[in-house]
Parts: sequence; C-alpha cells; structure tokens
Amino acid sequence: MFPLASQSLRSQVARVRVAAPARYVHGHGEYHHLPFAFPGKKRAAFGVKLSLFLLSGFSIPFAASAFQL
Repeated sequence: MFPLASQSLRSQVARVRVAAPARYVHGHGEYHHLPFAFPGKKRAAFGVKLSLFLLSGFSIPFAASAFQL
C-alpha cells in the first residue's frame, strides 16, 4: 500500500530497544513472591491464623443474610 510509510515504520520499530527487567536494582536481595517472609518453623500456626482470617471474611455475607432473616 504505502511503501514509504511502511519503511519508515519498520526503521522506527528497529530502533526501539527493549530493556530487560532489572530485578536486583533496589538492593532487596532475592525476589520473593510474597510481601513477607514465610515462617519457617511456625507453619502450623501461620496456617491456622490464615485460615481463620480467610474464613471470617468469607463468612461475613452468610452471617449478614442469616441476621436479616
């Protein structure tokens, strides 16, 4: 269609450089997928606390609907 425009666009695309993501720039050490350090020896306590937290949040709508009945 437009050979001059396509050449210009190709040359612009060729000039764009994609930088690799810098993971260790901020000096925080290794990358962790959780925003906190996962407890090593307290896994059972952490699991109980997390389960209670999630179950209490999940049960709020059911408690509210039971209260309205």
